[in-house]
Amino acid sequence: MQAAVDDVVRVLRPRIKHLLDEHLDGQRVLFGAVSAELLPLVDAAAELVGTGKRLRPAFCYWGWRGAGAPDDPGILRAAASLELFHAAALIHDDLIDGSEIRRGLPSMHRRFAGIHQQAGWDGDAQRFGAAAAVLVGDLCLGWSDELFHGCGLPAAALQRGRTVYERMRTEVMGGQYLDVLEQAAGATSPAGQVDRARQVIRYKSAKYSVERPLVLGGSLAGAGPALLACYSTYGLQLGEAFQL
Repeated sequence: MQAAVDDVVRVLRPRIKHLLDEHLDGQRVLFGAVSAELLPLVDAAAELVGTGKRLRPAFCYWGWRGAGAPDDPGILRAAASLELFHAAALIHDDLIDGSEIRRGLPSMHRRFAGIHQQAGWDGDAQRFGAAAAVLVGDLCLGWSDELFHGCGLPAAALQRGRTVYERMRTEVMGGQYLDVLEQAAGATSPAGQVDRARQVIRYKSAKYSVERPLVLGGSLAGAGPALLACYSTYGLQLGEAFQL
């Protein structure tokens, strides 16, 4: 049994990467039919999602398998969509924080600012880079939705997962704003600062890193309330520990 699990773990990452490459290749065809000048947007997204630990897809997949569902191409596509959602969150977070580097490469806004500077275009390179980063992030968010809803799982399964997916997105955006708010307003006491920081970590990162992917996989598989509650408790604690 352990050998079988090890085999799945070993091949899960390349399977997820293949599905992401396939999806982005399709977007490249669509953009190429409009204008070759749009292709750098897809290339930038593809480079960002081309690496990574694939934690979120893995937890989604094992949430599905833990509920007794078999290996299936549909759950892999649904799980892979989380990487595109994660990419959108990273791109926007880097822009908000003014980060220079992401995964050893220039962050998205710095990447496009550099393209502007090298080409000698008119206008402000930093503003151009910020605009392009917002658009690439929005594209990744839209593509994640396309991949999830086009994953091929039955409509009933997707309906069960939709609520989890939508709640996850809302929580991340709310957590991101709380982070911005914390930097601007702060807290009045050390204890308040700890509480606020914990709240930001929980909603900006921890819940969508482990808890929501696990619950999403379980919901897609039709898991019962008791198992989903276990997933939620375990996933939130592990997600917070991972972020801390």
